[in-house]
Amino acid sequence: MSELALHGGISVNRIGAMILRYWYLLLSSWPRLLELVYWPVLQIITWGFLQTYIAQNANFFARAGGTLIGAVILWDILFRGQLGFSISFLEEMWARNLANLMMSPLKPIEFLIALMTMSLIRLAIGVFPMTLLALFFFQFNFYSLGLPLIAFFCNLIFTSWAVGIFVSGLVLRHGLGAESIVWTLMFALMPLACVYYPVHVLPVWLQYISWSLPPTYVFEGMRALLIDHVFRTDLMLAALAINAVLLMASFTAFLALLRSARRHGSLLAGGE
Repeated sequence: MSELALHGGISVNRIGAMILRYWYLLLSSWPRLLELVYWPVLQIITWGFLQTYIAQNANFFARAGGTLIGAVILWDILFRGQLGFSISFLEEMWARNLANLMMSPLKPIEFLIALMTMSLIRLAIGVFPMTLLALFFFQFNFYSLGLPLIAFFCNLIFTSWAVGIFVSGLVLRHGLGAESIVWTLMFALMPLACVYYPVHVLPVWLQYISWSLPPTYVFEGMRALLIDHVFRTDLMLAALAINAVLLMASFTAFLALLRSARRHGSLLAGGE
C-alpha cells in the first residue's frame, strides 16, 4: 500500500499508526476508560448541585442561568484536552518506548498530530456523558449555546494543546522527575483564567496577566452569552490570536527540548 504524504513530507500513515497504537492501548484497559468518564461525572454532579443551591438563594445566579455548570464543562474541556494529550505522551515514557519512536521515520510533527487526535478522542469519551448529565439532572443544555460553542471549544483545545506540547517537552528533557508538571500546570492557570468569576474580581495588576491567557476570553465570552445573550466576537478573535502565538512558541520549545534531550541522552534514560 502506497504511503499517503501531506505537504512537507508528513505521513498520514505514520500519524494513523500512532493513533491506532494509543487507541488500542486505551481499549485494552478498562481503568483508563473509567477514568475518562469518572472525573467529569463527579465534576458535573458536584458543581451542578452547588449551582442549584445558589440559584435557589441568590437572584443574580438565578438570572445568570447555567454560568456555573457551563464554566465547569468548559474548564473540563480545557483540562481534559491537555491531559489527554499529555497522558498519551506519558504512555511512551512509562513504556520506555520514546527512544524507539524518535529513532524511527516518525517526524516530531507527526507525533504531535497523533497526540492531538488522541486528545480529542479521550475528550469526547469524557465530556459527552458530562453534558448529558447536565441536561438530565439540571436542565442545562450545553449544546444550546449554538455556533458560539465552536469558537469556545476551538480556543480551549488550542490552549490545551499548547500547554500539552510544552509540558511534554519538559518531561522529554528532564525525565519523569518532571511528570508532576503535567498534572499541576493547568490548575495553576485556573485562578487567572477566571473560570468561575469575572476578570474585574481580580486585583488590577493581576487582570493584565489574566487577559494574556486565551481561556480568560472564552469564560468571559461564555458569561456574556448566558447572561447578556451577546456573542463577543472580539473576545474570540483575541483568544485565537494569542493561541496562534502560544502554539508556535510551544512547538518551537518542544523541538528545542527534543534536541537538548538527544544531546544529553535523556531519550534513552527516560527515568526520574
